[in-house]
Amino acid sequence: MAADRPDTLEAALARVFEGTRNTRASWFALTRGERLFSAGDPADTLYLLRAGRLGVFREDDGRARQFVGIIKPGDPVGEMAMLAGTTHMANVVALRDSDLIALPRDAFFEAARAEPSLMAELGQVMLTRARERNTTGTDPSVFGFISARAHPIRAFVERVARAVEAQGFTCRIIDHTALASAAEWFSSVEEAHDYVLYVAESDEPVWASLCARQVDRVFLVGAADRPPTSPLPPQHVEDEAHPLTDLILLRDPRMARPTNTRAWLDMFRPGRWFHAVEGLFSDTARIARIVTGSAVGVVLSGGGARAYAHIGALKALTEAGTPIDFIGGSSMGAVIAAGPGLGWSDEELDERIRKAFVVSDPLSDIAFPIIAMTHARKVARLMQDAYGDVAIEDMPLPFFAVSTNLTSGKVEVHREGMLRHALRASISIPGVMPPVVMNGQVLVDGAVLRNFPSEVMRRLNSGPVVGVDVSQTRGVDPKALQDPPSWWRWIVSGAWKEGPPIVSVLMRSATLSTEAELLQARADTDLLILPTPEGVDIRDWKAYDPAVAAGYEAAQTALATLKCPVERLHRKPVNDAAPPETDEEMAEESPRPPV
Repeated sequence: MAADRPDTLEAALARVFEGTRNTRASWFALTRGERLFSAGDPADTLYLLRAGRLGVFREDDGRARQFVGIIKPGDPVGEMAMLAGTTHMANVVALRDSDLIALPRDAFFEAARAEPSLMAELGQVMLTRARERNTTGTDPSVFGFISARAHPIRAFVERVARAVEAQGFTCRIIDHTALASAAEWFSSVEEAHDYVLYVAESDEPVWASLCARQVDRVFLVGAADRPPTSPLPPQHVEDEAHPLTDLILLRDPRMARPTNTRAWLDMFRPGRWFHAVEGLFSDTARIARIVTGSAVGVVLSGGGARAYAHIGALKALTEAGTPIDFIGGSSMGAVIAAGPGLGWSDEELDERIRKAFVVSDPLSDIAFPIIAMTHARKVARLMQDAYGDVAIEDMPLPFFAVSTNLTSGKVEVHREGMLRHALRASISIPGVMPPVVMNGQVLVDGAVLRNFPSEVMRRLNSGPVVGVDVSQTRGVDPKALQDPPSWWRWIVSGAWKEGPPIVSVLMRSATLSTEAELLQARADTDLLILPTPEGVDIRDWKAYDPAVAAGYEAAQTALATLKCPVERLHRKPVNDAAPPETDEEMAEESPRPPV
Protein backbone atom coordinates (compact mmCIF):
# COMPACT_ATOMS: atom_id res chain seq x y z
CA MET A 1 0.00 0.00 0.00
CA ALA A 2 1.13 3.55 -0.65
CA ALA A 3 0.37 4.85 2.84
CA ASP A 4 2.35 3.46 5.74
CA ARG A 5 1.48 6.17 8.28
CA PRO A 6 -0.41 4.68 11.24
CA ASP A 7 -4.11 5.41 11.04
CA THR A 8 -4.32 6.62 14.64
CA LEU A 9 -4.55 10.27 13.58
CA GLU A 10 -7.23 9.60 10.99
CA ALA A 11 -9.18 7.52 13.48
CA ALA A 12 -8.89 10.22 16.15
CA LEU A 13 -9.94 12.92 13.70
CA ALA A 14 -12.84 10.79 12.51
CA ARG A 15 -14.08 10.41 16.07
CA VAL A 16 -13.88 14.17 16.57
CA PHE A 17 -15.39 15.18 13.25
CA GLU A 18 -17.98 12.47 13.00
CA GLY A 19 -18.78 11.74 16.64
CA THR A 20 -22.42 11.94 17.48
CA ARG A 21 -21.73 14.42 20.27
CA ASN A 22 -20.16 16.96 17.91
CA THR A 23 -22.82 18.76 15.92
CA ARG A 24 -20.62 21.65 14.81
CA ALA A 25 -18.71 19.67 12.17
CA SER A 26 -19.99 20.27 8.64
CA TRP A 27 -19.51 18.49 5.34
CA PHE A 28 -19.01 20.38 2.10
CA ALA A 29 -17.62 19.88 -1.41
CA LEU A 30 -15.14 21.77 -3.56
CA THR A 31 -15.14 21.55 -7.33
CA ARG A 32 -11.85 21.27 -9.19
CA GLY A 33 -10.06 24.63 -9.24
CA GLU A 34 -11.93 26.07 -6.25
CA ARG A 35 -9.89 27.45 -3.35
CA LEU A 36 -10.31 26.16 0.16
CA PHE A 37 -8.46 29.18 1.54
CA SER A 38 -5.84 31.73 0.49
CA ALA A 39 -2.63 33.00 2.03
CA GLY A 40 -3.50 35.66 4.59
CA ASP A 41 -6.94 34.26 5.40
CA PRO A 42 -7.68 33.74 9.12
CA ALA A 43 -7.04 30.18 10.26
CA ASP A 44 -10.21 29.69 12.27
CA THR A 45 -11.13 26.20 11.01
CA LEU A 46 -9.60 22.74 10.87
CA TYR A 47 -10.40 20.69 7.78
CA LEU A 48 -10.24 16.97 7.07
CA LEU A 49 -10.04 15.82 3.45
CA ARG A 50 -12.30 12.81 2.96
CA ALA A 51 -12.14 12.38 -0.83
CA GLY A 52 -10.35 14.02 -3.74
CA ARG A 53 -7.03 15.81 -3.75
CA LEU A 54 -5.83 19.28 -2.73
CA GLY A 55 -2.75 21.19 -3.86
CA VAL A 56 -0.76 23.66 -1.78
CA PHE A 57 0.80 26.65 -3.59
CA ARG A 58 2.75 29.72 -2.53
CA GLU A 59 3.45 32.99 -4.32
CA ASP A 60 6.65 34.50 -2.94
CA ASP A 61 8.54 37.67 -3.89
CA GLY A 62 6.56 38.27 -7.04
CA ARG A 63 7.61 34.91 -8.53
CA ALA A 64 5.21 32.55 -10.24
CA ARG A 65 3.30 30.26 -7.92
CA GLN A 66 5.41 27.60 -6.28
CA PHE A 67 4.09 24.09 -5.69
CA VAL A 68 4.44 23.08 -2.04
CA GLY A 69 2.69 19.73 -1.76
CA ILE A 70 -0.28 17.45 -2.16
CA ILE A 71 -2.96 16.76 0.47
CA LYS A 72 -4.52 13.32 0.22
CA PRO A 73 -7.69 11.82 1.73
CA GLY A 74 -7.44 11.29 5.49
CA ASP A 75 -5.06 14.25 6.00
CA PRO A 76 -5.87 17.35 8.06
CA VAL A 77 -5.67 20.74 6.37
CA GLY A 78 -4.69 24.07 7.91
CA GLU A 79 -3.76 22.61 11.28
CA MET A 80 -0.47 24.46 11.78
CA ALA A 81 -1.87 27.95 11.33
CA MET A 82 -4.98 27.09 13.33
CA LEU A 83 -3.01 25.84 16.33
CA ALA A 84 -0.57 28.77 16.12
CA GLY A 85 -3.38 31.29 15.83
CA THR A 86 -1.85 32.86 12.70
CA THR A 87 -3.16 33.43 9.19
CA HIS A 88 -2.64 30.86 6.45
CA MET A 89 0.71 30.99 4.64
CA ALA A 90 -0.33 29.36 1.35
CA ASN A 91 -3.20 28.86 -1.08
CA VAL A 92 -4.95 25.49 -0.94
CA VAL A 93 -6.81 24.53 -4.12
CA ALA A 94 -8.90 21.52 -5.09
CA LEU A 95 -7.00 19.58 -7.74
CA ARG A 96 -10.05 17.36 -8.20
CA ASP A 97 -13.64 17.42 -7.00
CA SER A 98 -13.16 16.96 -3.25
CA ASP A 99 -15.20 16.32 -0.10
CA LEU A 100 -14.13 17.85 3.21
CA ILE A 101 -15.29 18.15 6.79
CA ALA A 102 -14.83 21.45 8.63
CA LEU A 103 -14.63 22.02 12.36
CA PRO A 104 -14.39 25.52 13.93
CA ARG A 105 -11.26 26.21 15.96
CA ASP A 106 -13.00 26.50 19.33
CA ALA A 107 -14.95 23.30 18.69
CA PHE A 108 -11.70 21.50 17.86
CA PHE A 109 -10.07 22.51 21.15
CA GLU A 110 -13.21 21.48 23.02
CA ALA A 111 -13.10 18.09 21.33
CA ALA A 112 -9.34 17.75 21.89
CA ARG A 113 -9.86 18.03 25.65
CA ALA A 114 -12.12 14.99 25.44
CA GLU A 115 -9.75 13.18 23.05
CA PRO A 116 -6.22 13.63 24.52
CA SER A 117 -4.53 11.50 21.84
CA LEU A 118 -5.64 13.90 19.13
CA MET A 119 -3.18 16.68 19.99
CA ALA A 120 -0.27 14.25 20.23
CA GLU A 121 -1.07 12.73 16.85
CA LEU A 122 -1.61 16.12 15.23
CA GLY A 123 1.67 17.35 16.68
CA GLN A 124 3.46 14.36 15.18
CA VAL A 125 2.06 15.19 11.74
CA MET A 126 3.19 18.80 12.09
CA LEU A 127 6.70 17.73 13.06
CA THR A 128 6.89 15.32 10.14
CA ARG A 129 5.77 17.98 7.68
CA ALA A 130 8.24 20.51 9.07
CA ARG A 131 11.22 18.13 8.98
CA GLU A 132 10.44 16.40 5.71
CA ARG A 133 9.22 19.02 3.30
CA ASN A 134 9.20 16.50 0.48
CA THR A 135 7.75 13.21 1.59
CA THR A 136 5.70 10.62 -0.23
CA GLY A 137 2.64 12.02 1.49
CA THR A 138 3.04 15.52 0.03
CA ASP A 139 4.91 15.06 -3.24
CA PRO A 140 3.08 14.36 -6.48
CA SER A 141 2.48 10.65 -6.94
CA VAL A 142 0.13 10.61 -9.94
CA PHE A 143 1.70 11.70 -13.23
CA GLY A 144 0.37 12.04 -16.75
CA PHE A 145 2.61 11.29 -19.75
CA ILE A 146 0.88 12.91 -22.72
CA SER A 147 2.35 12.46 -26.16
CA ALA A 148 3.10 15.46 -28.34
CA ARG A 149 4.73 13.42 -31.10
CA ALA A 150 3.51 10.99 -33.75
CA HIS A 151 5.46 7.97 -32.47
CA PRO A 152 3.88 6.10 -29.50
CA ILE A 153 5.36 6.77 -26.05
CA ARG A 154 3.98 3.72 -24.22
CA ALA A 155 7.28 1.81 -24.36
CA PHE A 156 9.10 4.79 -22.85
CA VAL A 157 6.59 5.07 -20.00
CA GLU A 158 6.91 1.32 -19.39
CA ARG A 159 10.65 1.72 -18.95
CA VAL A 160 10.15 4.62 -16.55
CA ALA A 161 7.72 2.49 -14.52
CA ARG A 162 10.25 -0.33 -14.27
CA ALA A 163 12.90 2.13 -13.11
CA VAL A 164 10.49 3.45 -10.45
CA GLU A 165 9.89 -0.12 -9.25
CA ALA A 166 13.64 -0.74 -9.15
CA GLN A 167 13.79 1.93 -6.42
CA GLY A 168 11.51 -0.21 -4.24
CA PHE A 169 8.20 1.50 -5.03
CA THR A 170 5.00 0.09 -6.47
CA CYS A 171 3.94 1.62 -9.78
CA ARG A 172 0.93 1.21 -12.06
CA ILE A 173 0.35 2.41 -15.61
CA ILE A 174 -3.16 3.41 -16.68
CA ASP A 175 -3.94 3.84 -20.36
CA HIS A 176 -6.97 4.65 -22.52
CA THR A 177 -8.63 1.30 -21.73
CA ALA A 178 -9.65 2.82 -18.38
CA LEU A 179 -11.60 5.65 -20.03
CA ALA A 180 -14.98 4.19 -19.06
CA SER A 181 -13.98 3.32 -15.49
CA ALA A 182 -15.73 4.85 -12.50
CA ALA A 183 -14.02 7.52 -10.43
CA GLU A 184 -13.85 5.12 -7.49
CA TRP A 185 -11.69 2.74 -9.54
CA PHE A 186 -9.11 5.44 -10.26
CA SER A 187 -9.01 6.36 -6.57
CA SER A 188 -8.56 2.75 -5.49
CA VAL A 189 -5.67 2.23 -7.92
CA GLU A 190 -3.96 5.41 -6.74
CA GLU A 191 -4.42 4.40 -3.12
CA ALA A 192 -2.97 0.94 -3.75
CA HIS A 193 0.25 2.11 -5.43
CA ASP A 194 3.04 4.48 -4.55
CA TYR A 195 3.03 5.94 -8.07
CA VAL A 196 0.52 5.89 -10.90
CA LEU A 197 1.51 6.87 -14.44
CA TYR A 198 -1.23 7.79 -16.90
CA VAL A 199 -0.20 7.53 -20.55
CA ALA A 200 -2.03 9.16 -23.47
CA GLU A 201 -0.93 8.92 -27.09
CA SER A 202 -1.23 11.77 -29.57
CA ASP A 203 -4.34 10.26 -31.22
CA GLU A 204 -6.27 10.00 -27.92
CA PRO A 205 -7.47 13.59 -27.27
CA VAL A 206 -10.40 12.65 -25.02
CA TRP A 207 -8.25 10.41 -22.84
CA ALA A 208 -5.47 13.03 -22.80
CA SER A 209 -7.95 15.61 -21.51
CA LEU A 210 -9.06 13.30 -18.70
CA CYS A 211 -5.46 12.51 -17.81
CA ALA A 212 -4.61 16.20 -17.54
CA ARG A 213 -7.45 16.65 -15.04
CA GLN A 214 -6.70 13.50 -13.04
CA VAL A 215 -2.99 13.84 -12.32
CA ASP A 216 -0.78 15.92 -10.03
CA ARG A 217 1.78 16.76 -12.69
CA VAL A 218 1.93 16.40 -16.47
CA PHE A 219 4.87 15.40 -18.65
CA LEU A 220 4.47 16.36 -22.29
CA VAL A 221 6.60 13.97 -24.32
CA GLY A 222 7.92 15.36 -27.59
CA ALA A 223 10.47 14.56 -30.27
CA ALA A 224 13.82 16.34 -30.12
CA ASP A 225 14.52 15.84 -33.81
CA ARG A 226 11.71 18.08 -35.02
CA PRO A 227 9.84 21.17 -33.84
CA PRO A 228 6.24 20.92 -32.59
CA THR A 229 3.58 21.30 -35.22
CA SER A 230 0.61 22.59 -33.21
CA PRO A 231 -0.60 22.90 -29.61
CA LEU A 232 -1.91 19.74 -28.00
CA PRO A 233 -5.63 19.16 -28.57
CA PRO A 234 -7.61 19.76 -26.50
CA GLN A 235 -6.23 22.82 -24.77
CA HIS A 236 -5.82 22.32 -21.04
CA VAL A 237 -8.14 24.27 -18.80
CA GLU A 238 -6.09 27.16 -17.41
CA ASP A 239 -7.52 27.31 -13.91
CA GLU A 240 -5.73 27.33 -10.58
CA ALA A 241 -5.89 23.53 -10.44
CA HIS A 242 -4.12 23.19 -13.77
CA PRO A 243 -1.42 20.58 -13.13
CA LEU A 244 2.14 21.75 -13.33
CA THR A 245 3.54 20.82 -16.74
CA ASP A 246 7.02 19.62 -17.63
CA LEU A 247 8.45 18.69 -21.01
CA ILE A 248 10.46 15.60 -21.95
CA LEU A 249 12.15 15.65 -25.36
CA LEU A 250 13.17 12.19 -26.53
CA ARG A 251 15.84 11.77 -29.17
CA ASP A 252 17.26 8.94 -31.20
CA PRO A 253 20.58 7.50 -29.92
CA ARG A 254 22.15 8.55 -33.22
CA MET A 255 21.36 12.20 -32.42
CA ALA A 256 24.40 13.49 -30.52
CA ARG A 257 22.93 16.69 -29.10
CA PRO A 258 19.43 17.98 -28.41
CA THR A 259 18.08 20.57 -30.82
CA ASN A 260 14.80 22.40 -31.42
CA THR A 261 14.27 22.92 -27.70
CA ARG A 262 13.61 26.63 -28.17
CA ALA A 263 10.62 25.94 -30.42
CA TRP A 264 9.10 23.53 -27.88
CA LEU A 265 9.57 25.99 -25.04
CA ASP A 266 7.98 28.81 -27.02
CA MET A 267 4.90 26.71 -27.77
CA PHE A 268 4.26 25.03 -24.41
CA ARG A 269 6.13 27.15 -21.81
CA PRO A 270 6.76 24.21 -19.44
CA GLY A 271 7.93 24.70 -15.89
CA ARG A 272 10.91 22.40 -16.45
CA TRP A 273 12.28 20.48 -19.41
CA PHE A 274 14.34 17.32 -19.72
CA HIS A 275 16.27 15.63 -22.50
CA ALA A 276 16.49 11.86 -22.79
CA VAL A 277 17.94 9.42 -25.30
CA GLU A 278 15.28 6.87 -26.11
CA GLY A 279 16.20 3.46 -24.72
CA LEU A 280 19.22 4.72 -22.74
CA PHE A 281 19.01 3.31 -19.22
CA SER A 282 20.73 6.21 -17.46
CA ASP A 283 18.27 8.74 -18.93
CA THR A 284 15.26 6.57 -18.13
CA ALA A 285 16.48 6.14 -14.56
CA ARG A 286 16.87 9.91 -14.28
CA ILE A 287 13.24 10.49 -15.31
CA ALA A 288 12.20 7.86 -12.75
CA ARG A 289 14.13 9.70 -10.03
CA ILE A 290 12.37 12.92 -11.02
CA VAL A 291 9.03 11.09 -10.64
CA THR A 292 9.89 9.73 -7.20
CA GLY A 293 11.48 12.92 -5.89
CA SER A 294 14.90 11.30 -5.58
CA ALA A 295 16.61 13.23 -8.38
CA VAL A 296 19.91 14.71 -7.19
CA GLY A 297 20.56 18.41 -7.68
CA VAL A 298 24.12 19.73 -7.29
CA VAL A 299 24.72 23.43 -6.63
CA LEU A 300 28.18 25.04 -6.64
CA SER A 301 29.10 28.33 -4.99
CA GLY A 302 31.28 31.12 -6.31
CA GLY A 303 34.74 31.68 -4.95
CA GLY A 304 37.15 32.71 -7.69
CA ALA A 305 40.12 30.37 -8.05
CA ARG A 306 39.09 28.57 -4.86
CA ALA A 307 36.11 27.21 -6.81
CA TYR A 308 38.53 24.75 -8.45
CA ALA A 309 37.61 22.69 -5.37
CA HIS A 310 34.29 21.92 -7.07
CA ILE A 311 36.13 19.80 -9.64
CA GLY A 312 37.50 17.54 -6.92
CA ALA A 313 34.10 17.33 -5.23
CA LEU A 314 32.40 16.35 -8.49
CA LYS A 315 35.00 13.64 -9.05
CA ALA A 316 34.33 12.19 -5.58
CA LEU A 317 30.58 12.20 -6.24
CA THR A 318 31.12 10.36 -9.52
CA GLU A 319 33.34 7.74 -7.86
CA ALA A 320 30.66 7.22 -5.21
CA GLY A 321 28.09 6.47 -7.92
CA THR A 322 26.01 9.57 -7.13
CA PRO A 323 23.85 10.58 -10.10
CA ILE A 324 23.63 14.24 -11.07
CA ASP A 325 20.19 15.10 -12.41
CA PHE A 326 20.19 18.90 -12.03
CA ILE A 327 23.20 21.18 -11.73
CA GLY A 328 23.81 24.90 -11.37
CA GLY A 329 25.80 27.52 -9.60
CA SER A 330 26.92 31.07 -9.22
CA SER A 331 29.99 32.84 -10.57
CA MET A 332 32.92 30.41 -10.96
CA GLY A 333 30.68 27.67 -9.60
CA ALA A 334 28.40 28.13 -12.63
CA VAL A 335 31.39 27.91 -14.99
CA ILE A 336 32.39 24.55 -13.52
CA ALA A 337 28.79 23.28 -13.26
CA ALA A 338 28.34 23.85 -17.00
CA GLY A 339 30.75 20.95 -17.69
CA PRO A 340 28.61 18.17 -16.19
CA GLY A 341 25.55 19.96 -17.58
CA LEU A 342 27.01 19.44 -21.05
CA GLY A 343 27.81 15.82 -20.33
CA TRP A 344 31.57 16.26 -19.90
CA SER A 345 33.41 13.50 -18.08
CA ASP A 346 35.57 14.30 -15.06
CA GLU A 347 38.63 14.08 -17.30
CA GLU A 348 37.22 16.46 -19.89
CA LEU A 349 36.15 18.92 -17.21
CA ASP A 350 39.66 18.84 -15.73
CA GLU A 351 41.29 19.38 -19.12
CA ARG A 352 39.04 22.24 -20.24
CA ILE A 353 39.13 24.19 -16.97
CA ARG A 354 42.92 23.86 -16.81
CA LYS A 355 43.24 25.17 -20.34
CA ALA A 356 40.77 28.02 -19.86
CA PHE A 357 41.82 29.30 -16.44
CA VAL A 358 45.20 27.87 -15.41
CA VAL A 359 47.13 28.12 -18.66
CA SER A 360 45.44 31.25 -20.00
CA ASP A 361 45.53 33.76 -17.08
CA PRO A 362 41.94 34.97 -17.56
CA LEU A 363 42.39 38.35 -15.83
CA SER A 364 45.65 39.31 -17.50
CA ASP A 365 44.17 41.83 -19.97
CA ILE A 366 44.48 44.75 -17.57
CA ALA A 367 42.57 47.89 -18.58
CA PHE A 368 42.60 51.53 -17.57
CA PRO A 369 39.92 51.35 -14.84
CA ILE A 370 37.09 53.41 -16.31
CA ILE A 371 34.51 50.62 -15.92
CA ALA A 372 36.64 47.73 -14.65
CA MET A 373 40.22 46.59 -14.01
CA THR A 374 40.20 44.30 -17.06
CA HIS A 375 38.76 44.36 -20.57
CA ALA A 376 37.40 40.79 -20.14
CA ARG A 377 38.00 40.17 -23.84
CA LYS A 378 40.23 37.26 -22.91
CA VAL A 379 37.54 35.81 -20.67
CA ALA A 380 35.02 36.11 -23.52
CA ARG A 381 37.37 34.21 -25.85
CA LEU A 382 37.93 31.53 -23.22
CA MET A 383 34.15 31.13 -22.82
CA GLN A 384 33.80 30.81 -26.59
CA ASP A 385 36.57 28.21 -26.84
CA ALA A 386 35.31 26.13 -23.91
CA TYR A 387 31.53 26.26 -24.41
CA GLY A 388 30.97 27.29 -28.03
CA ASP A 389 27.51 28.38 -29.12
CA VAL A 390 25.48 25.95 -27.01
CA ALA A 391 22.09 27.16 -25.75
CA ILE A 392 21.30 26.37 -22.12
CA GLU A 393 17.95 24.86 -23.09
CA ASP A 394 19.77 22.35 -25.34
CA MET A 395 22.07 21.09 -22.58
CA PRO A 396 21.59 17.38 -21.74
CA LEU A 397 21.07 18.11 -18.03
CA PRO A 398 18.88 20.84 -16.52
CA PHE A 399 21.29 23.68 -15.73
CA PHE A 400 21.14 27.17 -14.32
CA ALA A 401 23.59 30.02 -13.76
CA VAL A 402 22.96 32.96 -11.46
CA SER A 403 23.87 36.59 -12.07
CA THR A 404 22.90 39.83 -10.34
CA ASN A 405 20.65 42.25 -12.22
CA LEU A 406 21.78 45.78 -11.36
CA THR A 407 18.87 47.24 -13.32
CA SER A 408 16.18 45.51 -11.27
CA GLY A 409 18.21 44.84 -8.13
CA LYS A 410 17.22 41.16 -8.22
CA VAL A 411 18.79 37.78 -8.79
CA GLU A 412 18.79 36.72 -12.45
CA VAL A 413 18.46 32.96 -12.99
CA HIS A 414 19.65 31.88 -16.46
CA ARG A 415 17.92 28.69 -17.63
CA GLU A 416 17.67 29.66 -21.30
CA GLY A 417 19.78 31.52 -23.84
CA MET A 418 23.41 31.29 -24.92
CA LEU A 419 25.42 29.44 -22.28
CA ARG A 420 28.64 31.44 -22.67
CA HIS A 421 26.75 34.73 -22.32
CA ALA A 422 25.13 33.57 -19.09
CA LEU A 423 28.49 32.41 -17.72
CA ARG A 424 30.17 35.66 -18.70
CA ALA A 425 27.47 37.55 -16.76
CA SER A 426 27.73 35.22 -13.79
CA ILE A 427 31.47 35.87 -13.32
CA SER A 428 31.44 39.64 -13.96
CA ILE A 429 32.72 40.79 -10.59
CA PRO A 430 32.02 44.54 -10.28
CA GLY A 431 35.18 46.54 -10.74
CA VAL A 432 37.15 43.55 -12.01
CA MET A 433 35.27 42.81 -15.25
CA PRO A 434 32.84 45.02 -17.17
CA PRO A 435 29.15 44.23 -16.63
CA VAL A 436 27.18 42.36 -19.30
CA VAL A 437 24.23 44.11 -20.92
CA MET A 438 21.62 41.54 -21.88
CA ASN A 439 18.09 42.38 -23.07
CA GLY A 440 18.50 45.91 -21.76
CA GLN A 441 19.52 44.70 -18.30
CA VAL A 442 22.91 45.30 -16.65
CA LEU A 443 24.20 42.03 -15.19
CA VAL A 444 27.13 41.38 -12.88
CA ASP A 445 28.48 38.49 -10.83
CA GLY A 446 25.81 36.28 -9.31
CA ALA A 447 27.76 36.13 -6.07
CA VAL A 448 26.83 39.75 -5.34
CA LEU A 449 23.36 38.58 -4.26
CA ARG A 450 23.51 34.75 -4.35
CA ASN A 451 26.96 33.28 -3.94
CA PHE A 452 25.48 29.90 -2.99
CA PRO A 453 22.11 29.65 -4.80
CA SER A 454 20.80 26.50 -3.13
CA GLU A 455 17.25 27.89 -2.95
CA VAL A 456 17.19 28.14 -6.76
CA MET A 457 18.00 24.44 -6.96
CA ARG A 458 15.38 23.69 -4.31
CA ARG A 459 12.69 25.37 -6.43
CA LEU A 460 13.66 23.29 -9.48
CA ASN A 461 14.17 19.94 -7.80
CA SER A 462 12.10 18.26 -5.08
CA GLY A 463 14.80 15.65 -4.49
CA PRO A 464 18.02 15.81 -2.48
CA VAL A 465 20.28 18.82 -2.98
CA VAL A 466 24.05 18.48 -2.73
CA GLY A 467 25.80 21.77 -2.08
CA VAL A 468 29.51 22.46 -2.47
CA ASP A 469 30.29 25.78 -0.81
CA VAL A 470 33.68 27.48 -0.64
CA SER A 471 32.24 30.68 0.80
CA GLN A 472 33.91 30.23 4.16
CA THR A 473 37.36 30.18 2.59
CA ARG A 474 37.05 33.40 0.64
CA GLY A 475 39.46 35.86 2.23
CA VAL A 476 41.97 38.58 1.54
CA ASP A 477 45.66 38.26 2.44
CA PRO A 478 46.35 41.16 4.85
CA LYS A 479 50.07 41.07 4.03
CA ALA A 480 49.36 41.91 0.40
CA LEU A 481 47.54 45.04 1.51
CA GLN A 482 49.85 46.12 4.32
CA ASP A 483 52.97 45.92 2.16
CA PRO A 484 51.86 46.10 -1.49
CA PRO A 485 54.56 45.66 -4.16
CA SER A 486 55.82 48.59 -6.19
CA TRP A 487 54.58 48.86 -9.75
CA TRP A 488 57.87 47.83 -11.31
CA ARG A 489 58.27 44.77 -9.01
CA TRP A 490 54.68 43.83 -9.64
CA ILE A 491 55.29 43.84 -13.42
CA VAL A 492 58.76 42.22 -13.36
CA SER A 493 57.60 39.39 -11.08
CA GLY A 494 54.75 38.48 -13.43
CA ALA A 495 52.18 38.98 -10.63
CA TRP A 496 50.38 41.42 -12.93
CA LYS A 497 48.81 38.42 -14.62
CA GLU A 498 46.69 37.88 -11.51
CA GLY A 499 45.69 41.53 -11.35
CA PRO A 500 46.77 43.96 -8.63
CA PRO A 501 45.86 43.29 -4.97
CA ILE A 502 42.85 45.55 -5.39
CA VAL A 503 41.29 42.71 -7.41
CA SER A 504 41.16 40.58 -4.27
CA VAL A 505 39.53 43.43 -2.37
CA LEU A 506 36.92 43.92 -5.08
CA MET A 507 36.22 40.20 -5.40
CA ARG A 508 35.86 39.75 -1.67
CA SER A 509 33.70 42.87 -1.23
CA ALA A 510 31.40 41.97 -4.12
CA THR A 511 30.77 38.41 -2.94
CA LEU A 512 30.44 38.87 0.81
CA SER A 513 27.30 37.18 2.16
CA THR A 514 25.83 37.82 5.57
CA GLU A 515 26.06 35.06 8.13
CA ALA A 516 22.27 34.65 8.12
CA GLU A 517 22.15 34.34 4.31
CA LEU A 518 24.94 31.79 4.30
CA LEU A 519 23.36 29.70 7.06
CA GLN A 520 19.98 29.71 5.27
CA ALA A 521 21.57 28.74 1.95
CA ARG A 522 23.42 25.86 3.57
CA ALA A 523 20.26 24.76 5.39
CA ASP A 524 18.60 24.28 1.99
CA THR A 525 20.96 21.38 1.20
CA ASP A 526 20.68 17.73 2.17
CA LEU A 527 24.42 17.06 1.81
CA LEU A 528 26.77 19.98 2.43
CA ILE A 529 30.39 19.77 1.27
CA LEU A 530 32.74 22.47 2.63
CA PRO A 531 36.18 22.36 1.00
CA THR A 532 38.95 24.32 2.71
CA PRO A 533 41.64 25.05 0.10
CA GLU A 534 44.05 26.63 2.53
CA GLY A 535 46.56 29.06 1.08
CA VAL A 536 44.68 29.45 -2.22
CA ASP A 537 43.89 33.10 -2.89
CA ILE A 538 40.65 34.03 -4.58
CA ARG A 539 42.60 35.26 -7.65
CA ASP A 540 45.34 32.60 -7.61
CA TRP A 541 44.45 30.95 -10.92
CA LYS A 542 47.61 28.82 -10.88
CA ALA A 543 46.75 27.09 -7.58
CA TYR A 544 44.68 24.46 -9.34
CA ASP A 545 45.88 21.14 -7.91
CA PRO A 546 45.69 21.98 -4.17
CA ALA A 547 42.18 23.41 -4.57
CA VAL A 548 40.97 20.34 -6.50
CA ALA A 549 42.52 18.04 -3.89
CA ALA A 550 40.76 19.96 -1.08
CA GLY A 551 37.40 19.55 -2.82
CA TYR A 552 37.95 15.84 -3.38
CA GLU A 553 38.90 15.26 0.26
CA ALA A 554 35.97 17.29 1.60
CA ALA A 555 33.48 15.43 -0.58
CA GLN A 556 34.84 12.03 0.44
CA THR A 557 34.59 13.03 4.10
CA ALA A 558 30.99 14.21 3.70
CA LEU A 559 29.96 11.09 1.76
CA ALA A 560 31.50 8.84 4.42
CA THR A 561 29.02 10.19 6.98
CA LEU A 562 25.97 9.03 5.00
CA LYS A 563 23.99 5.95 5.96
CA CYS A 564 22.27 5.71 2.58
CA PRO A 565 22.94 6.73 -1.04
CA VAL A 566 22.61 10.44 -1.76
CA GLU A 567 19.50 9.94 -3.89
CA ARG A 568 17.67 8.50 -0.87
CA LEU A 569 18.47 11.37 1.50
CA HIS A 570 15.24 13.18 0.80
CA ARG A 571 12.96 10.22 0.23
CA LYS A 572 12.69 6.62 1.34
CA PRO A 573 10.62 3.71 -0.01
CA VAL A 574 7.20 3.57 1.59
CA ASN A 575 6.76 -0.16 1.33
CA ASP A 576 8.87 -3.16 2.17
CA ALA A 577 9.09 -4.53 -1.33
CA ALA A 578 12.60 -5.38 -2.50
CA PRO A 579 13.78 -4.09 -5.88
CA PRO A 580 12.39 -6.53 -8.46
CA GLU A 581 15.53 -6.95 -10.50
CA THR A 582 19.24 -6.23 -10.65
CA ASP A 583 20.83 -3.23 -12.30
CA GLU A 584 22.03 -5.49 -15.11
CA GLU A 585 18.49 -6.72 -15.77
CA MET A 586 17.17 -3.16 -15.64
CA ALA A 587 19.74 -2.07 -18.19
CA GLU A 588 18.20 -4.37 -20.80
CA GLU A 589 15.19 -2.01 -20.92
CA SER A 590 12.69 -4.60 -22.18
CA PRO A 591 9.10 -3.35 -21.76
CA ARG A 592 6.72 -4.99 -19.30
CA PRO A 593 3.43 -6.52 -20.43
CA PRO A 594 0.56 -4.00 -20.52
CA VAL A 595 -1.17 -3.38 -17.19
